[in-house]
Amino acid sequence: MAIEPGKPGFPFTSGNAQQAMEEWTKMFGAMKLPAAPNMEALLAVQKRNMDALSAANRIALEGAQTVAKRHMEIMQQTMAELSETMRALSSTDAPGEKAAAQADLMKKAYERAVANTKEMSDLIQRANDEAIGQLNQRFVEAVDEMKALMGKE
Repeated sequence: MAIEPGKPGFPFTSGNAQQAMEEWTKMFGAMKLPAAPNMEALLAVQKRNMDALSAANRIALEGAQTVAKRHMEIMQQTMAELSETMRALSSTDAPGEKAAAQADLMKKAYERAVANTKEMSDLIQRANDEAIGQLNQRFVEAVDEMKALMGKE
């Protein structure tokens, strides 16, 4: 059995509906709600966040390209040195001279490998530091901007 407007038991009549609306308005008027942020300013903050993220990605990509390019150069250099080493070892006749030459070449190859590994590590670290620095700087700025937008500075 449905309760119809104007019939006994219907909760809202024109008199008490007005009263309910006034109570509702009074209740929400008394609440302390935070002010809505300026949407244009909020969107500007988010755009700067996305720009910073894009810049950090660009830095990381450029770093990866630098590492890949240098890695290729090292590989080409290593192959050229390997060819030269093979020629040098094939020309030496005495076994004692070959052993000494091989030991010397192994030492140089090891030192070069360590230096190349350090160089590659430094390139990667530099790119990572720059990208993370960009993001950290933007994070601090974004927090300050959001505080200002919310009026809590």
